[in-house]
Amino acid sequence: MSVGLLENCSVIGKPFPCTDFRMLHCAHSAGFASRSMALVDLSIFSSVKAQTSRLRRRKERKPVLEIGSRTSVAVLLLNAVSTSQESEQCRPSNKLQAQYRPAVVLPGLGNNSADYASLVSSLEARGISSTVAEVSRADWLRNAAGLLDGNYWKGTLTPRPVLDWYLERIRRAIEVAKDLSSRFADAGDKVSIIGHSAGGWLARVYMAEFGTSDIALLLTLGTPHLPPPKGKSGVFDQTRGLLDYVEKTCPGAFYKPDVSYVCVAGRYLKGGKFFPAESLSVISTGVESLASSDPKLLVTAVGSEKVGAAVEAEHAPASFRERIIGQAYKQVCGLSNVWGDGVVPEISSLLDGAINITLDGVYHSPVGSDDSKRPWYGSPSVLEQWIHYLLD
Repeated sequence: MSVGLLENCSVIGKPFPCTDFRMLHCAHSAGFASRSMALVDLSIFSSVKAQTSRLRRRKERKPVLEIGSRTSVAVLLLNAVSTSQESEQCRPSNKLQAQYRPAVVLPGLGNNSADYASLVSSLEARGISSTVAEVSRADWLRNAAGLLDGNYWKGTLTPRPVLDWYLERIRRAIEVAKDLSSRFADAGDKVSIIGHSAGGWLARVYMAEFGTSDIALLLTLGTPHLPPPKGKSGVFDQTRGLLDYVEKTCPGAFYKPDVSYVCVAGRYLKGGKFFPAESLSVISTGVESLASSDPKLLVTAVGSEKVGAAVEAEHAPASFRERIIGQAYKQVCGLSNVWGDGVVPEISSLLDGAINITLDGVYHSPVGSDDSKRPWYGSPSVLEQWIHYLLD
């Protein structure tokens, strides 16, 4: 920056205020525009002082700004210095804000990232920086590549390479979350994973394949963790062996205590037997099986914790809706007249060694949910029942 740039800048009839130079000097001292202002020395101030004296002697004083080509640069530079100084003063220091461990939200099958916007808003309102893995609905069509794998037809499909695209999205989301959390003093260097539906067991695959060094907590919402029973009439394994792989590779809370596990199940709708002749005597959860001494009630146990009445005998004929839902449940757990969130049975959403929670009246998906009439796992009233696990 030359002396001439400042000498060519004048306001007709109005002296260049000396306060501007004090501001310029303060900005220079504070480190703003240090390179540009390095040449501003006493000679510049002397030159401008002389020009100011000439201006005061003029008879006609008109508020006209005379700007040459080089003057424009000088004015813009001064404005930039002032603006920069103001913006720095107005921007809050994130390091001073209390912050919890950041969260990464993993979408479920058929969902896209935008479906979780409300959940993210609720989490961030409580001080939890949140990132959703970038997934579109069309992305799920990539799974059709599994049809070309002979293991698909044998029911022995493995996650890789079919699901590599999703695992890569998890990796990217974790990187973004950690980068954002670096702005906060108390965020730590690990993240909490919130896996919705299939996103929960895909997070388990990710940990098995890429390790757990970045993950402190896995919290799953309506995730079908357990593979369906083999050899059960009318049951078709929709994962074609993927859940068998997960169960064999990293069963239950496999990475505990390095990773904490919390599984949240919903009891929104009870399924019904499509045919009255279907029997119900023993339920296998993959966690622990119990035969009930009371034919009207069966309970499941996870470790030493009672989960409650997961399966109940019917007292009245099932409605058509309950029968349809019951058939969907049956494809997941092998039983139809069980409670679930409308998509995933309660008993399939629990893991051995995890903190297992069952919530009444909770629907499976953000799509089609209503916070007051049909709340899902991420609705504000439901979130309050599990969010404290993210604050530890």
